[in-house]
Amino acid sequence: MFPRLALAAAGVVLALAAGASGTAPAAQAVPGPAPAARVTPVAAEPGSTTVLAGYAIQSSAKVSDPAAVVSSPGYPAAGWYPAGPRSTVLAALLAAGVYPDPFYSTRQKQIPAADFDVPWWFRSDFTVADTTARTYLDFSGVISAADVFVNGSRIASAGTVAGAYTRHELDVTDLVRAGANTVAFRIQPNDPRKQLTMGWLDWIQPPPDENMGIVRDVTVRRGGPVALRDAHVVTALAVPSMASADLTVKAQVRNDSAGTVTATVSGTAGPAAVSREVSLAPHETKTVVFSPADHPGLRLGSPRVWWPASMGGQPLYGLDLTATVDGAPSDTAHASFGIRDVRAPLNADGDRQYRINGRPLLIKGAGWSPDAFLRWDRTYVEDRLKYALDLGLNTLRLEGHIEPDEFFDLADRYGILTLPGWECCDKWEGEVNGSEAGERWEARDYPVARASMAAEAARLRHHPSVISFLIGSDFAPDEEIERGYLDALEAADWTAPVVPAASDASAPVTGRSGMKMTGPYDWVPPGYWYAKREGGATGFNSETSAGPDVPTLDTLRRMLSPAELETLWKDPSAPQYHRSPSATFATLKLYNAALEGRYGAPTGLEDYVRKAQLAQYENVRAQFEAYGRNAKDASKPSTGVIYWMFNSGWTSLQWQLVDRYLDQGGAYFGAKKANEPLHIQYAYDDRSVAVVNNRPAAVSGLSARVTLFTPDGTPEYDRTVTGLSVGGDGANSTVLTVPRSVAGLSTTYLARLLLTDGSGREVSRNVYWLSTEEDVLDWAGTDWYYTPTTSYADLSGLTTMGRATVTSAASTTQDGAGTSTTTVTLRHGGGGTAPALLTDVHLVGAGDEPVLPVRWSDNQVSLWPGESVTLTAAYRTAGLRGSAPRLRISGWNTPTVTRPADGSRSSAG
Repeated sequence: MFPRLALAAAGVVLALAAGASGTAPAAQAVPGPAPAARVTPVAAEPGSTTVLAGYAIQSSAKVSDPAAVVSSPGYPAAGWYPAGPRSTVLAALLAAGVYPDPFYSTRQKQIPAADFDVPWWFRSDFTVADTTARTYLDFSGVISAADVFVNGSRIASAGTVAGAYTRHELDVTDLVRAGANTVAFRIQPNDPRKQLTMGWLDWIQPPPDENMGIVRDVTVRRGGPVALRDAHVVTALAVPSMASADLTVKAQVRNDSAGTVTATVSGTAGPAAVSREVSLAPHETKTVVFSPADHPGLRLGSPRVWWPASMGGQPLYGLDLTATVDGAPSDTAHASFGIRDVRAPLNADGDRQYRINGRPLLIKGAGWSPDAFLRWDRTYVEDRLKYALDLGLNTLRLEGHIEPDEFFDLADRYGILTLPGWECCDKWEGEVNGSEAGERWEARDYPVARASMAAEAARLRHHPSVISFLIGSDFAPDEEIERGYLDALEAADWTAPVVPAASDASAPVTGRSGMKMTGPYDWVPPGYWYAKREGGATGFNSETSAGPDVPTLDTLRRMLSPAELETLWKDPSAPQYHRSPSATFATLKLYNAALEGRYGAPTGLEDYVRKAQLAQYENVRAQFEAYGRNAKDASKPSTGVIYWMFNSGWTSLQWQLVDRYLDQGGAYFGAKKANEPLHIQYAYDDRSVAVVNNRPAAVSGLSARVTLFTPDGTPEYDRTVTGLSVGGDGANSTVLTVPRSVAGLSTTYLARLLLTDGSGREVSRNVYWLSTEEDVLDWAGTDWYYTPTTSYADLSGLTTMGRATVTSAASTTQDGAGTSTTTVTLRHGGGGTAPALLTDVHLVGAGDEPVLPVRWSDNQVSLWPGESVTLTAAYRTAGLRGSAPRLRISGWNTPTVTRPADGSRSSAG
């Protein structure tokens, strides 16, 4: 936000990129033991790639031996720390138990930053049995720069191996010996304000080591005399018919021998076979191109088209090529790719409108954060991606911290669109951001930036989930920088739209961004989102939310000390270490003032947290609902919204729909409600009730019922509209407009919206808590991060609601594949007229700890007397840790009760 290096006689050449991150702690607070540094046996087959299994690391301040000794086989590395194959320095030290859990309280402050002001050694041993094949070292993800040594010889300097995203290939054939070999990286300290790497700005408290380390795989590649590089497929889908698609296959064929050779490049691209002979002079490189003109099989009829998850399936094709010399394999190349068409022109209002395979799509997304220490955990990432789909999101924005290949593989598989790009407020925008953080560029930065762009373009171009690259964030690049990026993208055959900035900025070549970055980033009331100004629901807002997202009480107790928990609700002006290092976002003053002004002063920690969940539910719901309602407007429609953010890299009090431990609160279920496939909703601006259809097909025969109640459950307005129809692909239809004044209605009141299909089955339920005294915004006082509220809606009447009795019946089944499903039926048992507002069900195990991750069909539901709802929860059986599942049921006016989930019946009230 606002937040091929081939070492040969000819010299060193920069090029492309590979995968990222380092071992992450799933949902645990502290990683497990660090893996012991292992010797990696390297495969001998031409075309094989072997990832180094890990490293031994140590501060250069504690290593007095010369580099030639440190990087030679047999060096003892006594007292060094083990590190995984992708690891920052601090990630390895945490895994080794050097420091306690930095996610708790202010423990991270106690880690001495001075320990990371000097270079650190990363040392790894590997064995080679056969030295007849050529051997290459291939890597990226070095933060921030490194001198590289193999078997005592320096093969690249930190002046060359610089930048987190540049990719390097070093030919080490002449250095590698049969038996043991050593590669060592002397990694320089990272300062994202001075180097083109990765930084955190105001997202989290930055780690003391600034993520110095190696966060992508280092691989040893083997090959024969001819190398295959840069193999890829350029797809062209016929739109809008989708009746055919043209595939163009390209690959670089490089002769690394001293003699002239003839190589045969052959293989398949999807169902089509390709083959061609190539004659190469010594050390010559040629680009081989296979097109439908010379290989008719590359023109596919009725191609299997890739779609976002909400629009269709996610089929993928494979590319497999082999280069043979004299009948023997010399090298291979493999990739998967999808066939889809992405366009993002500017509409009549100058806003960017995405179209996928010819169909317009409202981008509903959120900002993605990696782990604070860049630890990679595939399961943890996959769990979060499944959460994104569960929330009805279709897009994730990656501002810097561009994840490894596996992340995009998963996004391809799940049909989640991604918007990667460079980050703001550090070196990446230092040349164009005026007085903001980030130093001006020097001559040496331009080739690093171009190489970074070339690397990421080559790595991401075949992923159908990647629908753009943002070459700027808060600021658009100047012409020299922009042309460097565009030249690299063109050379990589990049076909997705290139966006000059995430803000409303223009670049000399690509022109207007078609996006806005108006915020807000701190608290605003739900009604804010409906105004077609500032951050409201018009155009494409690249990052925005009402700021703080206070997690559940379970998570708060895992991340804050008892004293900090007291301060959280008692002292709004107190700096919150777990909010942000930014002075602007240091406290919860705006948020807490709104919470008190709208709901009443908290009486304790539990009361504070339950009010926070209520407030976050209504605000997040309103944000997505407003953008959904306005998507089909004839004038100034909304075209995209990125909630800032989807998750946090650590235990946080802000910018998260889901917390570090994958627990779900009001923000999560507010988003899930707003983005449900067929949805009935209320608008804060004009009191209209509309049905939004996010399904592809139109639907008819619907009935909508709108009822307004006083907090005690007395109905004062009730109307039903039948025979409703609504188109597909995000179309909406207005049902009715609620009167401005309703006799008998209290200042605080409830609105229940029910949508049923032709058979009378309830397909959408939405409950609002509203006030006849609305929030008043001071639009003239708008700052970059929020718009002030001069008076608050009066929702204090909710505190007068009578207690409600909720009974539950539950059963649990297992599928034999490690997944359990608990089915819960909640029923409002009566005993009064008051509804049970925002009833939450948490699945817990022994010790009352939440079982996470879990995917609920629905949750935080509101029930009137006599009503019932059946919910399902799917989760890993192992998450119970051997205990029987239990349900903790709570709500705004329902006392907390915990009961078994094994077929029993219980009640709360």
